[in-house]
Amino acid sequence: MNLIGLIAAVVALDLWSKSAIKSSLNLYQSKPVIQDFFHLTYVTNDGMAFGLSFPGGNIVLLSLILLLTGFIIGFLWKERNGHPLVKYGLALILSGAIGNLMDRVMNGKVVDFLDFMIGDFHWYIFNVADSAVTVGMVLFIYHSIIFHKEESVKKSLV
Repeated sequence: MNLIGLIAAVVALDLWSKSAIKSSLNLYQSKPVIQDFFHLTYVTNDGMAFGLSFPGGNIVLLSLILLLTGFIIGFLWKERNGHPLVKYGLALILSGAIGNLMDRVMNGKVVDFLDFMIGDFHWYIFNVADSAVTVGMVLFIYHSIIFHKEESVKKSLV
């Protein structure tokens, strides 16, 4: 799959899933999928990741998000001929950023609904865009630390 197709697919899945949750559940309603492990729980987040608020409010947060999204686009363009882990990692980060940015612009808040728990441990509720950013960061960090280090070792042996 090409990068633009991946970005479009993840953004579409993110926006569709948020719309489906909003039309299926009431705000703060939770529906168990696997009892005491995975629920669909409709909440909104007007702050940053993990519900943290941003000093300066939504205008400053939105401006920062737009700047960072532009930076990611530029970095992805620079790496367009780079290693696939970097390109796909950046594409996933970008798709998650776009999905949450569109949600924030259209609704003033981001819809979260993926709710995991194990016993008394309850993880933060998140969405498809957050998942894409996380997977993208893992790919990018893996390449930056592990793969890049392995390549440097191979080059030094030659």
